[in-house]
Amino acid sequence: MNRRDFLKLSAAGAAATVLGPRVLPAAAAAAPKPNIVFILCDDLGYGDVHCLNPQRCKVPTPNMDRLAGQGMTFTDAHSPSAVCTPTRYGTLTGRYSWRSKLQKGVLMGYSEPLIAPDRLTVAGLLKQSGYHTACIGKWHLGWDWAYKGQRKDDNVDYSQPIANGPTTRGFDSFFGIAASLDMHPYIWVENDKSVGECTVKKAFHRPGPAHKDFEAVDVLPTLGRKACQYIADRTQSAKAAGDGRGQPFFLYLALTSPHTPIVPSKEWQGKNEIGPYGDFVMQTDSVIGQVIDAVDKSGQADNTLIILTSDNGFAPYVGVQQIEAKGHYPSAAFRGYKADVWDGGHRVPFIARWNGKVQAGSTCDQLACLTDLMATAADLAGAKVPETAGEDSVSLAPALLGRADKPLREAVIHHSINGAFGVRQGRWKLDLCAGSGGWASPKDAQALAQGLPEVQLYDMTADVGERKNLQAEHPEIVQRLTALLEKYIADGRSTPGPRQKNDADIVIHKTPKGAAKKAAKKK
Repeated sequence: MNRRDFLKLSAAGAAATVLGPRVLPAAAAAAPKPNIVFILCDDLGYGDVHCLNPQRCKVPTPNMDRLAGQGMTFTDAHSPSAVCTPTRYGTLTGRYSWRSKLQKGVLMGYSEPLIAPDRLTVAGLLKQSGYHTACIGKWHLGWDWAYKGQRKDDNVDYSQPIANGPTTRGFDSFFGIAASLDMHPYIWVENDKSVGECTVKKAFHRPGPAHKDFEAVDVLPTLGRKACQYIADRTQSAKAAGDGRGQPFFLYLALTSPHTPIVPSKEWQGKNEIGPYGDFVMQTDSVIGQVIDAVDKSGQADNTLIILTSDNGFAPYVGVQQIEAKGHYPSAAFRGYKADVWDGGHRVPFIARWNGKVQAGSTCDQLACLTDLMATAADLAGAKVPETAGEDSVSLAPALLGRADKPLREAVIHHSINGAFGVRQGRWKLDLCAGSGGWASPKDAQALAQGLPEVQLYDMTADVGERKNLQAEHPEIVQRLTALLEKYIADGRSTPGPRQKNDADIVIHKTPKGAAKKAAKKK
């Protein structure tokens, strides 16, 4: 299939076909547990990947394109939220974050842990299945710093271990930073210890405590080197085991780019026609290429599943008007951007490569969500997800192995930064808000002031850009999808199994602040 047809294919979610051989050799089922390398970019838009948006992408991404050529591209994959913290929670737990105490927004660098101590993560499940597990990069799920008395940003005792971090949530090792690269404290953390102390203040958008040697421009290349070294170390361990494979590993590589601050290294500056953002995406692509090369050099490419994706859509505050004026459209044909309930907020690149198992150059239009990592990993590792875990996770293994002959998911629930819900089932998408649910115009209060309906219904097959609201023409579909969301909430899960408890009360219809103020004035 020509890559230019991707967007047409992505709109046909109801068909749920996989292009390529329907059944791979039986030997695939007998393969040993695969290594899994999960690369999560930060704010990389669907349209930032050249092969997904060839006519309106001005940034070359040869390594991501290479991965797509060697593997399978999911054209209808979504992050469970339009912003980062809730997406990371959903990805690692297989559970929508709106079931947790975080109902909107994101955490910060000093936030307490969001993942409960008894909540099974993908890393924990794989560790139980014999895997070595590593997290490299941006955590952004909270942990407990040690404090010198009162809990204040400038009162952290960096000489003391952190508690309830990645190494207590299923990972054998961790190297990275607490949150986004523009959220202090600006300091490396290895396992449960800070690498030094914060003795100065720096400002990578937000001023705050920093290690004197920590620089934002160094973070992306450092994460790339650490990831490649980890793969090399696991390869040596496998060789030492004598069977050439050794202990399987799971690497969760959470890159900090191309999220702000936009800090391409000197050798990448001025490389792209759209400006620094394009330079940074190119550098991100280069780091991804280094990781792919490390897997190939390891000799374990035939037994390693690489997944490349993003935590949400493109961040419009980078300068979307200027970027689009230069002919680059980071949301491709989709409406909205990061934070929004429209697809530009959460339709993400999702490319999977597993040599000899996943058909090279194939595309898949299955409706997918990043919460599906847990059930997929369990399937491939020969493990079982407990009934009390992965409540919103569906295995994509049948699609990856060319065996899916029907839709794998009943629906996907979308969630904006303000907590607005969306429900996607087949061709239909219901947005339970009047506007974007996030930052794009019209925002919800603006939309209501304009007299727009309180909900939006779109036929994603005919209108992938979400421009023609059909809620008045199809009230029965609005009712059906709303009832499905209500059921998912009441059941505490969207997959088969015993009812589970949500961590907080969940409000489906939210009144935007502006509208609430106007209503109060009228009274």
